[in-house]
Amino acid sequence: MNHATTLDELAQRLPSGALITDPVKLEAYRRDRAEDPDAGTPLAVVRVTCTADVQEVMRFASATRTPVIPRGAGSSLSGGSTAVDGAITLSLEQMREVTVDPATRIATAQPGAFNFEVKDAAAEHGLWYPPDPASYTFCSIGGNIATNAGGLCCVKYGVTVDYVMGLEVVLADGRVVNLGGPRIKDVAGLPLTKLFVGSEGTLGIITEITLRLIPAQRRPQTLVATFPTLASATAAVLAITSTMRPSMLEFMDAPTINAVEDETKMGLDREAAAMVIVQSDEPAEHAGVEIAEVTRLCEEAGATEVFSTDDPDDGEAFVAARRLAIPAVEKKGTILLEDVGVPIPALGDLVDGIAEISTRHDVIVAVLAHAGDGNTHPLVVFDPTDEAARERAHLAYGEIMDLAVGLGGTITGEHGVGRLKRPWLAGYLGDDVMDLNHRVKDAFDPLGILNPGAMLLSAEQRASADG
Repeated sequence: MNHATTLDELAQRLPSGALITDPVKLEAYRRDRAEDPDAGTPLAVVRVTCTADVQEVMRFASATRTPVIPRGAGSSLSGGSTAVDGAITLSLEQMREVTVDPATRIATAQPGAFNFEVKDAAAEHGLWYPPDPASYTFCSIGGNIATNAGGLCCVKYGVTVDYVMGLEVVLADGRVVNLGGPRIKDVAGLPLTKLFVGSEGTLGIITEITLRLIPAQRRPQTLVATFPTLASATAAVLAITSTMRPSMLEFMDAPTINAVEDETKMGLDREAAAMVIVQSDEPAEHAGVEIAEVTRLCEEAGATEVFSTDDPDDGEAFVAARRLAIPAVEKKGTILLEDVGVPIPALGDLVDGIAEISTRHDVIVAVLAHAGDGNTHPLVVFDPTDEAARERAHLAYGEIMDLAVGLGGTITGEHGVGRLKRPWLAGYLGDDVMDLNHRVKDAFDPLGILNPGAMLLSAEQRASADG
C-alpha cells in the first residue's frame, strides 16, 4: 500500500482543512492544562474525523518516522499532550459520537466525546456512567482512558478501567485492532484492553471505546464537616473508610477552603483547618443511617461543625464547591499540581508532611483529596515572576512525591505521568519494572513515534540519554 511521504500528500488523503500548518493556529495546540513552559511547536496539527483518518496519519508517521502526539480536550494536568518540536499533534476533538444500547447497558463513544456527554447520553435511558473527574464538563473520554481517570465517586464505584469493556486502537504502523468488546466475561488472551487504559497514548491511538453503564444513581444525602486540625480531619476519614463505603468522601484544607470561598461566597468556614464532604447514595432509609454514623465519627474525631442534608440542591452546592477547588486555587498564582496517592492509613502522615514541606520552603500548598481512596492533589502555588519562589516551589513539588513514595504511595493516582513526572518514574518503579515497561513500549511502538517523552522514553531517546 502506498503511503503519504510528505505533508502535502497527507493533506490530500485527509478531509479538506484537516491538516493545519498555520503558525497562529498551531499555537493553540502547543500546551495542555499543565502549561509546560518547555512545550514545542507542532510540525502540523491534524484534526481527524474517523478511524481511517488516524490510520492515514500513522502510516505517514511510520513511513517518515515522524512523532505523533495524541490530543483530546487538552485538559491533561501532567503534560501528556504537550506538543513536541517536529511532531504531528493528532487532535481527536472532532470525534464526538456517543451511542447507548440500554438493553445491554453499554455506551459506544468516540475519544473526543466529553465525559459529561457520555453521562448525559446514559441518563436519557435511566443509566449512569460513574467515573467523574472534577473536570468532567471539559475533559474527554479518550483522555480519561489515557490516564485511567478517577473522580469524586470512585471511592465506591471505581475508576475508568472498571468501565472499559472494549477498545478500537490504531497501532503505530496504521493497523487497526479491536480489543475486548460487549461481553461481560472474556478472558481469551492477554488482557490488552486494560493495558491500554493508562498508557497515555504511548502504545496506540484509541478511536472507539465500549463502556459499561450501570443503573442511575439514587439521590444522595450529603454531609459536610469542618475540623480544627488536619489530624482530626484525617482521623475522621480513616474512621469512616474502615467501617463503611460512602459514595463520596472528599477533603479540602484551609488554603483550598479559602480559595473556594473567595470565588463562591457561600459561607464556608475560613477558620477551619480542613473540611470533608461525604455522600451516601444508599436507599433513603439506609442513607440516613449511614450519614448519622458518619456524623458520629466526625464528632468523635473532633469536628467543630457537622451539617447534613437530603436536599439535592444543597448537596450539589457543596460538591460544586469541591469541583471548583483547582480553578479557584489557580487564581492565586501559577501552580504545580500534584497527584500523589497513599494507603488510607497514611493519609494523615501525608497531609502533615505536606504542611511541613510548605512551611519549610515558604510556599503555599493547597491540599484537596479524594480522601476515601487516598488520592491527594496538593497544589503548589508560586509567583511566576519570582525566580526564587519558582525554585522553592519545584523543590517542594519533588519532596511531596518523595514523601508519598516513602509512605508506600505513588507519584500519580489518576493524572498520569505525562512529561512533568517522568523524571520520578524510574525511581518509583525500580529497574526491573521499568525494564518491563520499556519492553512493552518497544513492542507496540518499535520506532518510538507515539507520544515520545510522555511517561516513557523511546529506545532511541534512552540511547541518546545514556550516551
